[in-house]
This record gives sequence, structure tokens and C-alpha cells, in this order.
Amino acid sequence: MRKTADIDHLDRQILALLMRNAKMPYTEIAKKLFVSGGTIHVRMKKMEEAGIVRGTYLAVDHHKLGYDISAFLGIYLDKSSLYHQVADSLEQIPEIVDAHYTTGLYNIFARIVCRDTNHLRSVLHDKIQNIAGIQRTETFISLEESIHRPLDIVEDED
Repeated sequence: MRKTADIDHLDRQILALLMRNAKMPYTEIAKKLFVSGGTIHVRMKKMEEAGIVRGTYLAVDHHKLGYDISAFLGIYLDKSSLYHQVADSLEQIPEIVDAHYTTGLYNIFARIVCRDTNHLRSVLHDKIQNIAGIQRTETFISLEESIHRPLDIVEDED
């Protein structure tokens, strides 16, 4: 059984606000939660050291940067024991933005972002399918992302 992180309600509230807007200043968070700015700094440092907060990220609209294809890739491995080796190779491919070791049909499920179908074909053929240990792949092109949101960790408490 997995141990839950040792955080309290205030920590969850801080995280919930930052998960919705990572640019929110600590002073604004402090005002919303009726605590001092120093409390927010101390709580965030504690959560970073505990590995709960692993960094902050900038959400970018790939389409507006000329990357019009978002696809999901089911990857079958020759053997499950090759997972770490293959994952290390996949990590070297910049178009792969997410990868997960999964149960079910695929050993790995990944998301890739490409400029167009020619770019996608090139990434699949020249990069991914040449990795030793990959038996075959299945590609699913996303037509539209309809939900993208942070987990509601404050409601989860109840």
C-alpha cells in the first residue's frame, strides 16, 4: 500500500491554487488563504523537498507554434523487461512529450506532438520504430483535446 504524502489541508489549498495558476504570487496565495507569505514559502519548500512539487511548467498551445498533430502511440515491446531500455531511448526523442508504462494491450503509451503528418511519419519510421525492443506500434491521432485540468486535491480530502 502506498503511503500518502504528509500534507495538511492548507498544503492542499496552496497546491490547488498553484495547479490552476503557477504564476500566482505567494503573497496573493497568502491573502486568499489568510496566512502570511512566509508560511506559503515554508510550505512550498517543504513540499519541494518531499518531492510532492517537482517543478513548474508553462502550458503552451502547440498548434499556435505550428505543431498541428497530437497523437497517442501504443507501443508493444518484445519483452516487458526491455521497458527501461526503451523508455530511455524514447526520452531522447523531443517530439515525445509523455510516456507511461501501462497495463493492458500496450507496454508503453506515449503522446507525441508533430508539425504535420509528414513529420509524424518521419518520427514514427525513422526514430521510434528503429528502437531495439519495440515490436510494433499503433498510432491514434487526436482530433481535439476536450478536457485538460489539474486534479482537484482539496475535494479529494473529504
